[in-house]
Amino acid sequence: MTPLKLSREFFGTLPNGEAVEAITLTNANGMRVRIIGYGAAIHSVYVPDAQGRFADVTTGYDRLDAYVAQPQYFGSTVGRVANRIAGARFTLEGKEYLVPANDAANSLHGGELGFDKVNWTVTACDEKAMSVTLSHVSPDGDQGYPGNLSVTATYQLHADNALSVRYQATTDAPTIVNLSNHAYWNLAGEGAPHDAMDHLLTINAAHYLPVDATLIPTGERRHVAGTAFDFRIAKTIRAHVRDVSDEQLRHGRGYDHNWVIDEVVARAPRLHAVLKDPHSGRTMRLLSNQPGLQFYAGNFFDGSTAGKAGKRYHMGDAIALEPQMFPDAPNQASFASVALHPDQTYENIIIWQFGVTAGNADEHAPQ
Repeated sequence: MTPLKLSREFFGTLPNGEAVEAITLTNANGMRVRIIGYGAAIHSVYVPDAQGRFADVTTGYDRLDAYVAQPQYFGSTVGRVANRIAGARFTLEGKEYLVPANDAANSLHGGELGFDKVNWTVTACDEKAMSVTLSHVSPDGDQGYPGNLSVTATYQLHADNALSVRYQATTDAPTIVNLSNHAYWNLAGEGAPHDAMDHLLTINAAHYLPVDATLIPTGERRHVAGTAFDFRIAKTIRAHVRDVSDEQLRHGRGYDHNWVIDEVVARAPRLHAVLKDPHSGRTMRLLSNQPGLQFYAGNFFDGSTAGKAGKRYHMGDAIALEPQMFPDAPNQASFASVALHPDQTYENIIIWQFGVTAGNADEHAPQ
């Protein structure tokens, strides 16, 4: 048994002189998670393989200056609005708002200075609960969004080797909110010789959202049956990820789409996906209360970024699974609303449950 431990330390100094903290959580099994204030981000997650050997299974940098110089959303909290807003504009209660166009003509992950580029404040540490809470206040007009938005992110490391984050937000004026976490995963280890393409993935969804050439959803819910998007029964990501005969995969150079877990936010987290690595035996079950799951297969890693283990990240070295509301929801009437009003509290709960393969039982999703 490893003693429970919560530690705080200095991670680096931003160009504006602000100090960034790092908080490390360690449970009795020896699982260790490090959270940094910059971007309220998951910096590292050390979990054992089937032989009990620990490795860090998420991408990131050793130094703060790399996060600033080469932003890649590694482990970051993304918002105010995760994913894309078409044309970098939306209408709320009859008024049009313009937000930064940082993805061609569209806005991505909150704009040029989204929540991933903010130094969040560590407001609470609880060694008994093995949790840390970070907070940020986004002022009215920040990146074009209305209302003063108060946001918290509470990360907790659980005794059963689960890591969770609870995002909450309140506003003093009508606005829009869609937060998520942009961690990239390679269960073989972020510096391992194996990429993530041999991982077996199950997604608990019978439909996905097709996109146009700029990766904006068309509004259609398309059944996955008979397509490369059918992950209802576990299969390797590699099986279809580079299938250029599929127009949808050509649009994203691989998977960069949202799966329909449900149409509305659930009262409690439910299963979104299961990820298994055949090389290490590590597994990860992903749960959330959100209706959508964005699966991005690391299609644009080009070797220009070197991670914590010194390995350069190439296409498919790690994948992102981001529970969230549907992309471009403010502009699509058939999608559940992402509007937040002063009498409401926004909440996204994400749970990553880590384990090792036990037998060959398949995870089956709804038909």
